[in-house]
Amino acid sequence: MSRRRTGLFDWLWRLCVLVLLWLLGVAAWIIWVGDRDQAAPADAIIVLGAAAYDAKPSPVFEERIRHGLDLYRQGYAPKLIFTGGFGGAGARFSESQVARRYALKQEIPARDILIENRSRTTRQNLVEAKRLMDAHGMHRVILVSDPLHMARALRLSEELGIDALASSTPSTRFRSFHTSWRFLAQEIYFFHRDLFAGGA
Repeated sequence: MSRRRTGLFDWLWRLCVLVLLWLLGVAAWIIWVGDRDQAAPADAIIVLGAAAYDAKPSPVFEERIRHGLDLYRQGYAPKLIFTGGFGGAGARFSESQVARRYALKQEIPARDILIENRSRTTRQNLVEAKRLMDAHGMHRVILVSDPLHMARALRLSEELGIDALASSTPSTRFRSFHTSWRFLAQEIYFFHRDLFAGGA
């Protein structure tokens, strides 16, 4: 009986080590993807939506918008696509409308801005962006989001047939160890969830 218990304990211990190594590998991959900057000439820059407070973008969303505008000004793409629908029933502006207002205040020409107002998740952001791409004959885009969010965004883009290059925000609200760890844990969860169900 003791040998059987010892064997079972050894098997469980090895399984735990393998699971831990796997999770560390997934975390390393997420961080590695987020640290790359693939910015190169493209047809448009897609800025993925994030929270907005009435007419003001959240700090996270503002960083995404600012990075998208920087890429636009550097001449990487002639168009900006802002994504994100209404955050709640009482919201006056959709996330994409907030981003558009922000860009217009930064003297970005209205003709170079495209928006959609229906999406609520990352997948929906990209589905709606793809519709705009198809309608305007666009093929390659630069995807802007937070570093730890980029791996999932790229994976969903590939699934949807979007030729996307990654350019993560150089700074992000998720800076403290505590907040970064929570966000990374969330992305690790989404990675495994998406293996068995459609990504959100």
